[in-house]
Amino acid sequence: MAERRNWGLVAEFENPARLLEAAQQVREAGYQKYEVYSPFPIHGMDNAMQLSGSKVPWITLCAGLTGLSIGVLLQWWSGTDAYPLVIGGKPLFAWEFGMPVMFELTILFSAFGTVFGMFGLNGLPRPYHPLNKVKGFKKATDDAFFLSIEAADAHFDLDASRALLEKIGGKHVTLVEE
Repeated sequence: MAERRNWGLVAEFENPARLLEAAQQVREAGYQKYEVYSPFPIHGMDNAMQLSGSKVPWITLCAGLTGLSIGVLLQWWSGTDAYPLVIGGKPLFAWEFGMPVMFELTILFSAFGTVFGMFGLNGLPRPYHPLNKVKGFKKATDDAFFLSIEAADAHFDLDASRALLEKIGGKHVTLVEE
């Protein structure tokens, strides 16, 4: 029989204000691997959890610059090396005529970089998550507020973490197994 491992703890909170306070207290207790679940964004939650900015814009910028570079190189290579035709005394490479291709490749690579970067950073696709087994957790998309602490966190201790969640107002504190 396979041994079941603990994924972490999850607790339900009354309202968004209590969840915001709980997130601050969990962060102040030193936890790093915790997450909040709410049916809508809660103002101030990013600051309470001290979340850094998203990396997606940087991925989009890098992908867009890659697309632009490929567009410029494609136009340069085809005009000067692959098909060197002088038409009407024009130079072999002129960036003005390559603008549509450069623009389209910049947009295409930016879009793909954004989508695949977001998927990669979010760990998608994820067909299964241990929290799916928690009774009542589906209410997080409708009218419930949850906070989970992962067992992979360096500060995680089952009894101490459970006591913290109960102390800060968590209801139905549940042990989640993988």
